[in-house]
Amino acid sequence: MSESSAEAAVEAATAAASAVSAAGGANWRRAGIAGAAIGVVAAGAAAGVAIERLTVGRGMRRKARLALDSAGPYGSLRGMPGKAVADDGTELYYEVDEVEPDSTLAPRRRRLFGRKAPAPVTVVFSHGYCLSQDSWHFQRAALRGVVRTVHWDQRSHGRSARGVAQVEDDMPVTIDQLGRDLKAVIDAAAPEGPLVLVGHSMGGMTVMALADQYPSLIRERVTGVAFVGTSSGKLGEVNFGLPVAGVNAVRRVLPGVLKALGQQAALVERGRRATADLFAGIIKRYSFASRDVDPAVARFAERLIEGTPIDVVAEFYPAFTDHDKTEALAYFADMPVLVLAGVKDLVTPSEHSEAIADLLPDAELVLVPDAGHLVMLEHPEVVIDRLADLLTRAGAVPAGATVGGYGSTSSTAQPG
Repeated sequence: MSESSAEAAVEAATAAASAVSAAGGANWRRAGIAGAAIGVVAAGAAAGVAIERLTVGRGMRRKARLALDSAGPYGSLRGMPGKAVADDGTELYYEVDEVEPDSTLAPRRRRLFGRKAPAPVTVVFSHGYCLSQDSWHFQRAALRGVVRTVHWDQRSHGRSARGVAQVEDDMPVTIDQLGRDLKAVIDAAAPEGPLVLVGHSMGGMTVMALADQYPSLIRERVTGVAFVGTSSGKLGEVNFGLPVAGVNAVRRVLPGVLKALGQQAALVERGRRATADLFAGIIKRYSFASRDVDPAVARFAERLIEGTPIDVVAEFYPAFTDHDKTEALAYFADMPVLVLAGVKDLVTPSEHSEAIADLLPDAELVLVPDAGHLVMLEHPEVVIDRLADLLTRAGAVPAGATVGGYGSTSSTAQPG
């Protein structure tokens, strides 16, 4: 680490310590315990970084990141842009990919989905915490032109504006608010016709919140739903792969620590950049489980997460503890449902997906071995395959359509 980078990291850490300390001595002592617990995770990530440093210099690693950023196509797909306005005035950015006429379909698409025109269904993709609509890159590429899709950025993420209620009124973010945001996007981008809703992590929770507040919309227009790596509640019990004692400490103080860090956002972002290698290791640990993840894909995930400001991270985190939409799942009981998760997901463990499937006994449960939280990037062929089957069952594409031969790990999916 260069001298200037080290100084930036120290400056950010000092600012964070001062902010947390201002909250009170007891909180600071608890933060120290939580910091030690978080250190377990950081140490594991740092070990991998340290091994890399034995053979690769910092300058070379920076050049490698830049090369991956410039060469990787991930996140480059763009559609027809649009803006919806949330009930608090927040502008929500979305993009629409329209269906191509049959005559223009590529041979590969004809083989996957047949020659008949798909039903007039719109598939709406909702992304997760600290990500953006681009996290669906592979699925978007596979479905592009075959079925109408809407990809949108949650408030304060991606190209959407910062939440007005949060910035102007200091209102906390809630999952219910995200559900209303999704309703605004649907009203603007798909005001009529059948819908299939697809949500990953926080995006899945957003879909549940939509159902909880607008059950008539689900009943009248939604023909299928996919929950990917998500949860209907009890996220406060997730241990993130930490020891029990460490988890309890983290749960007590992390919201306050994140809020304090968010108040020193500029300095924290400097430290974040200065310690990019360590952050990369932590991101990889909590995003992927495979040893052989494409480096360009791993770097793409880093860019998505790095693009989320620390104050936005702090705003959203408390909402997950309060999230409980178990009862809302009943609104999806009479339609095709896909529940898919990575077996080694440390953020929303696969047990949460199994709990969802238990409440929707007709749902297809797919648990993907050797997959972490970003399963749609880590094993895109599995997610595409099962989404194509869901779309067939929901009437969005012709009967018998399947996705096969995409990548090499689709055989690792195991039906529940």
